Amino acid sequence: MTQHDALDEIDAAYAARTGVKVTASYAASSALAKQIEQGAPADVFISADTDWMDYAVARKTIDDASRVNLLGNTIVLIAPKDSRVENVTIAQGFDLAKLAGDGRIATGDVKSVPSGKYARAALEKLGAWQAAEAKFAMAESVRVALTLVARGEAALGIVYATDAKVEPGVKIVGTFPASSHPAIIYPVAATKTAKPEAFDYLAFLRSSAAKTVLEKYGFKFLLSPTT
Repeated sequence: MTQHDALDEIDAAYAARTGVKVTASYAASSALAKQIEQGAPADVFISADTDWMDYAVARKTIDDASRVNLLGNTIVLIAPKDSRVENVTIAQGFDLAKLAGDGRIATGDVKSVPSGKYARAALEKLGAWQAAEAKFAMAESVRVALTLVARGEAALGIVYATDAKVEPGVKIVGTFPASSHPAIIYPVAATKTAKPEAFDYLAFLRSSAAKTVLEKYGFKFLLSPTT
């Protein structure tokens, strides 16, 4: 996943600069938030949406004063690379169910996975959810949804633009209007049990060096970078 690759590169740069090795744990935002709630050791939480960060804040596992909205993204409609589907105009009333034909549509679980929640919100806003709902294959993560489409096990998928761009087995056939769903925001924060070094790491995430890496992977940097 692009977020993994980008953070791995940032963590390597941070380690080279400071000598402090960062150990990353990747999973759905919902899973990570619940792991932190259950006492899993963690110093920093990066969520793929604001809801799961709000969940963590409500359970008092997050240092709310350290929270910032770091990144933005977009959601796109994808198809297998060899699909005949091309250049879909995603607008009010577009017929996703018809476009999928007899195939399935893959996305993250619309009840818990941020990419799926954004997908459902957009489709409801555009009037396409009700007809297409039965065709959806709900995945435990955006990575799994992407793989289903790349393998041809789903005719279409709805994933983050950043992930679609780095998967050679799929192509982007349409982009959802920003107005069709809540803003896609990745908040970051230190946990209540964070070591002092975590705040230095958070500062690095806001730096120009981190911005360069994150934008290379297609993310929108939402802050004015520090030096």
